[in-house]
Amino acid sequence: MPELPKILYPLYESRLLSLIKGKPQPKHIAIMADGNRRWAREAGFEDVSHGHRKGAAKISEMIEWCNDTEVKVVTIYLLSTENLKRSDAEVNLLFDIISDVVDHLAQASLNCQVRLVGHLNLLPDDVAKRMQESAQTTDANTGIIVNVAVGYGGRQEIVDAVRTLVADEAASGVPADQLAQAVTVDSITEHLYTKGLPDPDLVIRTSGEQRLSGFLLWQAAYSEIWFTDTYWPAFRKIDLLRALRDYSQRSRRFGK
Repeated sequence: MPELPKILYPLYESRLLSLIKGKPQPKHIAIMADGNRRWAREAGFEDVSHGHRKGAAKISEMIEWCNDTEVKVVTIYLLSTENLKRSDAEVNLLFDIISDVVDHLAQASLNCQVRLVGHLNLLPDDVAKRMQESAQTTDANTGIIVNVAVGYGGRQEIVDAVRTLVADEAASGVPADQLAQAVTVDSITEHLYTKGLPDPDLVIRTSGEQRLSGFLLWQAAYSEIWFTDTYWPAFRKIDLLRALRDYSQRSRRFGK
């Protein structure tokens, strides 16, 4: 849509909020916060760290926006297993920035329940420890649950779930010839990184890319998906509300 004069943003936000009031809204949204590096380059920065830092600051803003909606769980994709293959300098920068994000989300004023989802042993020990310690300080909070997907790969999650399931069953004395029967949709779901939480109702991907890139492959089987050309650092509350408005107009069929 064309750019609105900034003076009209509050009016448009109010309009969008009125349109989704009383309509079906997602309880769990998953966000692929993509486009940080492209935003930085198109904004004239040679150093892409500007994009990563701008994108990081956007996360707590987005959580605050959700307070005006019925969203109870947010899962945000910040670092994939593929991202770990980037240059050492950029990966180390991302570790620092994401650690800062977790620290900021853990602030008492946000009241978030921060959870880390991913293959954390792929991260340096000190990085994983810092994130885990910050997340643990939010255990007693009562606000929105924020899953921070870091060192995350959808296929790896399913592999980890099955391995943990089989190990648990074997430890409980299930004979080897009966292990296959223990592998069911429900039992795998109970061993995913997001166990105990509802599957995402809506997946949002920024930056114009139209693919899941391995994000929540199991959980997003019947999720609605909303794509936007907006880069994550430029994502606004009206973009979130437009996604929720679009969701409210869809008829979810869950494959039926």
